[in-house]
Amino acid sequence: MPELRKDPVCGRWVIIATERGKRPSDFKNEVEQRKGGFCPFCSGNESSTPPEILVYRPYPGAPNSPGWTTRVVPNKFPALQIEGDLDKAGEGMYDKMNGIGAHEVIIETPNHDETIPTMPLKRVEDMLWAYRDRILDLRKDNRFKYILIFKNHGAAAGASLEHPHSQLIALPVLPKAVIEEMNGSRRYFDNRERCIFCDMIRQELGAKSRFILENPSFVGFSPYAPRFPFEVWILPKRHIPHFEGCRESEYKLLAEILQELITRMDKVLQGPPYNYFIHNSPLYDDHHNDFYHWHLEIMPRLTKTAGFERGTDFYINPTPPEEASKHLREVELRGPD
Repeated sequence: MPELRKDPVCGRWVIIATERGKRPSDFKNEVEQRKGGFCPFCSGNESSTPPEILVYRPYPGAPNSPGWTTRVVPNKFPALQIEGDLDKAGEGMYDKMNGIGAHEVIIETPNHDETIPTMPLKRVEDMLWAYRDRILDLRKDNRFKYILIFKNHGAAAGASLEHPHSQLIALPVLPKAVIEEMNGSRRYFDNRERCIFCDMIRQELGAKSRFILENPSFVGFSPYAPRFPFEVWILPKRHIPHFEGCRESEYKLLAEILQELITRMDKVLQGPPYNYFIHNSPLYDDHHNDFYHWHLEIMPRLTKTAGFERGTDFYINPTPPEEASKHLREVELRGPD
């Protein structure tokens, strides 16, 4: 029988459609045809992007030249523009402001054909350091209230360029999804004097039914009420409200668990398109709050949303998270010697 499950953080309900139960082999991923041709993100084509904002190089070199390992540039076609004032105004009963923000591209590697599973671990770690460094810089701008880091992998997930990259958008407002998480987390803390995410970690590590893997600092598991099949979350084990508040040693451990989880997804689901994003505390919340816990959510693009989902914000998931996590936990990553 189908189940209705409630997300304990934001209160969103999902339908776990067990009678439609889909195993990994039931999801048909079309093999993407590589486009080839010119790529502005490849090493040697630095003049084809806006000037770099941040760059990591193993050896000294001229700005906007080859020899880099990670590079951050403004988006050539930004959703929001960095220059100007917000100029908040009313239009009758409606509110509006100028589209002020920052929109940046994190070019994760100079190699066009690498992916997170095939990158050297140090390169994945450097990608995470670039996220941190850009957040620390942009939070100095008091026009911005929130920064979202996200990655679209594959055309079906919204990636317009094949070259491995993620994006950053700084916003002058809080996204609705973050407001719901913050409010739900605060209510839970007010009632129980505990962080809901810390409780979630304890429960998932104890029950093991949705647990996938862990290391000394992070845990990966399928959430209790996932919107999408094979949705996975990564959370730090210690209470950290801000992604940029991780200790130096924790970024390597985060790189390890992120790389292994996506490698497991690739193996189980034959290289699916996916999105991931980091939900972080707002920029103005610069103190150590006790109720919110940053986390990274990974969502393979295996199903499509249609009228029911759009009309209700109710999601139908054909794969129970207990089954999805079992496949991801037990997959054999290495073949026989």
